[in-house]
Amino acid sequence: MRLFIAKLQMALYYVLEFWQPDLTSSVVGGIMTDLTLLRVAAFLHWFIAIGIGVFCFPAIRNLLNGQDIPMVMGFPAYGRGPFERVGIPTTVPLLAAFLLVCILEAVAGYLLWSGTRSGAILALLLLPAGAIFWWGFALPIPPIFAVIWTALILLGWQNLV
Repeated sequence: MRLFIAKLQMALYYVLEFWQPDLTSSVVGGIMTDLTLLRVAAFLHWFIAIGIGVFCFPAIRNLLNGQDIPMVMGFPAYGRGPFERVGIPTTVPLLAAFLLVCILEAVAGYLLWSGTRSGAILALLLLPAGAIFWWGFALPIPPIFAVIWTALILLGWQNLV
């Protein structure tokens, strides 16, 4: 397991060095410091919150106008997934609740960026709600990122303020 964590840290180091060389100054001897781990977790939160949450707006607009949910890259935005198969239709309140989870994930990312314990707790508390929506809307990428950001938060837990 330690070998896996070390390889994950090195891969993240190279990604950070490519995107933001100034962040790699927080890497000591090839091992990321806890703040860098938390900042990667924050970035993943923002990526999901913005990348997934932004499509709530056109979906809500369409439903309010009596139209079907929009198609995004050939897939229905938040529809025709497991929610609908179990009898839960895509509605404005359901999308608004999902948008709220996305906004709170962005807030968790903001707090994680500065290394606060409240950001880590918020991120972990949002996992069950996010998981329900990710499953219900058949979103495959957020669970993968959630596993990664949870591991990064736990690895950096000691130095949270």
